[in-house]
Amino acid sequence: MSQDSTASRAAESGAIVRTEPKLGKGAVVRRMFAEIEADVYVIADGDGTYDPVEAPILVEELQGNDLDMVVGIRSGITSDARRTGHAIGNRLFNRLYRILFGTGFTDILSGYRAFSHRFVKSFPAVSTGFEIETEMSVHASQLGLPTGEVEISYYNRPEGSESKLRSFVDGLKILRAMLVLLKENRPFVLFGGLGALAAGVSILLGVPVIVDFARTGLVERLPTAVLATGFAMVGVVSFAAGLLFDVIAKSRIEMKRLAYLGLSKNC
Repeated sequence: MSQDSTASRAAESGAIVRTEPKLGKGAVVRRMFAEIEADVYVIADGDGTYDPVEAPILVEELQGNDLDMVVGIRSGITSDARRTGHAIGNRLFNRLYRILFGTGFTDILSGYRAFSHRFVKSFPAVSTGFEIETEMSVHASQLGLPTGEVEISYYNRPEGSESKLRSFVDGLKILRAMLVLLKENRPFVLFGGLGALAAGVSILLGVPVIVDFARTGLVERLPTAVLATGFAMVGVVSFAAGLLFDVIAKSRIEMKRLAYLGLSKNC
């Protein structure tokens, strides 16, 4: 919940202001998406870094191409030396996202976005903090929703203001959110990868034991043999779990897809 004069100044300008007692950007977005009915939704951080004049550009892209989400690509994210850590982290997370979930987004952490009614009402919004943007991107990717990007301006924060984004702490939260979303949406990639890693360790440990046994007829390194067997079992269980969870994940995605298709394009 903001402690500055943003709410009062917005109300004075004619905006309808609602208060969310739970801390975290994700909590605000979740309540907003649940309670507000509209044809088009636009969200932007209220810290002066986004230009509200550019909102019609996102809306025009959304409606003109019949899209479900348009992301504003921040063109000036590296212009402020104080945000160097944020810029580097942003590039790393974008690359990681493409590896884990495929292409489709250039700036997954952008807070300036426009949405359709169907996107908003089918979006589960589980995250509570700044990782909410990653969850939005994954939701669009997993359902194969039509999305777009437009370049927007990104300004320095006003003098005297302080960002709530903590590069290291929030970066860890975003990384954790990516792993959780990977587990829920592409579990075979995660558990299959862990299984392959365990199998590789098992082979590295077990081959010398097998070679010694073939040469001498004795298991001279029993602890190593037991450890190799343990890693082999972990690999098999992880691989099997990945297959099982993958079936469940695909069923959940199909249910979300049906829920999305059951909504009208406009409210």
